[in-house]
Amino acid sequence: MPSTARCSTPPLAALLIAMLWLTGCAMGGSDARAPCPPIVDYTAAEQVRAAAEVEALPEDAVIVRMLSDYAVLRDQADACRRSSDLEN
Repeated sequence: MPSTARCSTPPLAALLIAMLWLTGCAMGGSDARAPCPPIVDYTAAEQVRAAAEVEALPEDAVIVRMLSDYAVLRDQADACRRSSDLEN
């Protein structure tokens, strides 16, 4: 009889995502307004290399969709930062 123990465990990626999500929640202070998340700057050379690596991926690669989501989050963090700069 085959074991079903592995079927009942969540995938490692799901646990990692949950951990990162919960960690992000703990980073805000007690202020009424949460701080804007930092935006990592990448050099032009890193951006060119990343674009080449993405182009080499299969068209239906899941990571491409995830990178698109990341781009939206970067835009939101940048808008948050600009909004905070205007208030100060």
